Amino acid sequence: MKTLLKRSALLFALSISVLVNFSLRASADSTASIILSTKCQGGYNINIWRNYTSGELLYRATSPNGNLSLAGGTKQATEGVKVYKFRNRNYEYWVWDGTLDNPQSGTLEVYKNNRILLHQACTKS
Repeated sequence: MKTLLKRSALLFALSISVLVNFSLRASADSTASIILSTKCQGGYNINIWRNYTSGELLYRATSPNGNLSLAGGTKQATEGVKVYKFRNRNYEYWVWDGTLDNPQSGTLEVYKNNRILLHQACTKS
């Protein structure tokens, strides 16, 4: 009887754990839709999201230098190419959605105090 009770408690705890894990992921992902996903040279993976409710642009990046999340970006069209811009103190992050020659490519540019620090070629994923 004791073994049956332990197994039942373990099964109950495991099912609650799985249910909570999946529901948290779904609710976190359901607040925004991805509008651009790129893989860039140097191991940079950039995702641009748009919040469903507010329309706010969100920047999510993973790289060998760490991860970065920013909100409050802007979108501009320059010569027919979209560029997403995000600011974090003295840094600006520009993600170009395609080029005039190749709409499946793009560029990641990082500026500090209006000076370019990083320029990486990207491809849409």
